Amino acid sequence: MRPLSDFTTLTFDCYGTLIDWEAGILAELRPWAGARGLALSDDALLEVFGTTEAAVEADHPTHRYPQILEEVLRRLSSRFQVITGDDAVRDFGQSVGRWPAFPDSPAALAYLKQHYKLVILSNVDHASFARSNARLGVEFDRIITAQDVGSYKPDLRNFRHMLDDVQRTLGTAPHQILHTAQSIFHDVVPAKSLGLATMWINRRKALGGGWGATPAPSVSGDATTPDYEAGSMEEFAARHRIETAGR
Repeated sequence: MRPLSDFTTLTFDCYGTLIDWEAGILAELRPWAGARGLALSDDALLEVFGTTEAAVEADHPTHRYPQILEEVLRRLSSRFQVITGDDAVRDFGQSVGRWPAFPDSPAALAYLKQHYKLVILSNVDHASFARSNARLGVEFDRIITAQDVGSYKPDLRNFRHMLDDVQRTLGTAPHQILHTAQSIFHDVVPAKSLGLATMWINRRKALGGGWGATPAPSVSGDATTPDYEAGSMEEFAARHRIETAGR
């Protein structure tokens, strides 16, 4: 296994990795479900959100993320045969800025910024990410979103766009990148297929596993196995500190 110091650039998924999107999604969907008499557990809400979101992104790759969220809520309403007004649909579409950061993200990013270039590769739009970035408190070297590409991860176009961008703007070659993400489905599988090293931030480890708001990967075995794993961004930063102190 290569030392972490071999890499010069960390490319990040944001939602699920740095921003606690499951907490944010549940804060929006629990009241929606309760007001309509839907007795759905948190796990059921996250699972149905995750599969529906992925389907909407595949169906509408050029829609901006607020439109994706709006269509997700429309489809959930249809699935459960409940009525959701237009105002509630629009409000859900604008909910990304309300999703909280994981408590360890700002400090870990501030530390890693001293050692790496930091790049976002996110399935949102620039306006939505700007609201989240304010919670993270770090200046990223590059911010690449689905809005830039016209597709959503796990589409390989997003990763190829990122590779071209960081080569051109930062002089970063693929072997210098460690792609850091929570989602095996959205990030680890496609990144590995292009030969990128991957760091899995296994945020659900403390919850006993499960896929939560991300779909299960459609492949198995080595294709889903990250090169590195940490249970949090704090653990990732601590691992880097220990490694560099040892050197």
